[in-house]
Amino acid sequence: MVRRRKMRRRSILLALGLGGAAVTLAGCEELVLDFVDLVDEDATYVITGGRWLDVHAGTLVENAGITIRDGRIVSIGGSRDTDPVTVTIDLDREATILPGFFDLHAHYAVDLFGDGRVDETAAYPELFLANGVTTTFPAGELNPVRMRELRLAIGRGERRGPRILNSGPYFGSWRRGWDDDAMTPDSIRQEVDHWASLGAAGFKAKGIRPDHLSVLIEQAHEHGLTVTAHLDSGFGNTVNPRDAILMGIDRVEHFLGGDMMPADRTAYASLQEFDDFEGDALRDIIDLYVDRGVYFDPTLSIYGYWGPHDPEMTEYWTDEHRFLTPYMRDIVEARPPRPVNESFAKMSPIKRRTLKAFHDGGGRDLITLGTDHPSWGDYWSPFAVHRELLAFARAGVPPADVFRIATINGARAMGVDDELGSIEEGKFADLVIVRGNPLEDVRVARDVWFVFARGRLHSPDELLATAEGKIGPADASEESAWRPGR
Repeated sequence: MVRRRKMRRRSILLALGLGGAAVTLAGCEELVLDFVDLVDEDATYVITGGRWLDVHAGTLVENAGITIRDGRIVSIGGSRDTDPVTVTIDLDREATILPGFFDLHAHYAVDLFGDGRVDETAAYPELFLANGVTTTFPAGELNPVRMRELRLAIGRGERRGPRILNSGPYFGSWRRGWDDDAMTPDSIRQEVDHWASLGAAGFKAKGIRPDHLSVLIEQAHEHGLTVTAHLDSGFGNTVNPRDAILMGIDRVEHFLGGDMMPADRTAYASLQEFDDFEGDALRDIIDLYVDRGVYFDPTLSIYGYWGPHDPEMTEYWTDEHRFLTPYMRDIVEARPPRPVNESFAKMSPIKRRTLKAFHDGGGRDLITLGTDHPSWGDYWSPFAVHRELLAFARAGVPPADVFRIATINGARAMGVDDELGSIEEGKFADLVIVRGNPLEDVRVARDVWFVFARGRLHSPDELLATAEGKIGPADASEESAWRPGR
């Protein structure tokens, strides 16, 4: 279990602009930099030592120097930038620099009392960032106005957190107040136009009819935006992923679809019985994704979490309950263990096998990482990225591809790979520095030393400390805000 937070380094030079003076901290065997936002985004950093992950080649590269200025990587290796350096960080050989992680099913939602979900914004932004998640797509927002305000606050530097690629409200019956009969093609187009004008990066459908989904896809594409969806089998006027792909959808969540999920029963009923891993149904649907370039977000770990209570998916490497208010922590810790969801328990191993088949069948570059962990208070979405990394590895995905999935694949899926997703000159320096070799054990990525985001250097320990005691009501009088179903 990885929990260390200290870094051995030969020297650290902090030139803070104090009348031209520089503070040099040299010869420190174990120095903990417990600062956050040490300097602003105009600073110039040079990171030397350690290794960095080339996610395109799937290899570690000895780090001769990465220079960061104005939040971007301006040089790597020999092409040394000549501007004055504000901060030099000299890493030892154990350090590995990774691109920041993408979570494309990053629910900020919690359901602490089982009465319905609410978006949690008091602690989640800092928790995502502390875990190395530098970009999130919420995949359906319960309170899209609030989530937009959070995105803007982070952009202004008023909050610390990942880049939020807003998804706007759910399209479909999962949205509170959605009325299938009242929704028309024009009303869907107007909603898409409205949220696109407010900066949405894409949309998520769940519980949507075929005719509504077709309009949503068409109108989103008019704005250059993507659509993803939690779909079904076609049973009861739902949409099979195969049909959504033929409509032009960009990404699909959870299930591959096709003849694996016949329309005479629900997707859940079909998937938990599926066992033909060598047959045409699986091969044909994989080929369709690959031929059309459609991304698949398998959300593996949530099925191990709700289903068989897989010990590796429920393992703690830090005290996640400390982020609850004392009042809420007492409630959560007094509860009996969650019952096993038998359907999810059957699906969990099947999902891993289908994911491996998708990876090996030409879909490696079309897999994205999404956590989908709406929490009851025992585990939090921001930590789930590391459970998802492990679930990919346990499914048989090679570690280099696991990190490709978590980085550049997510960037490509959202159309931001020119700016994010890999360590390359000219891209934003969204970086995660970890201790150890993640290509030997993906769990190494849990030991985050530093996070770069928006041109600033963050200490995970400090981010975690600021989030302690913030989630949930402070007392019984505040419970109603966390119980929308009542």
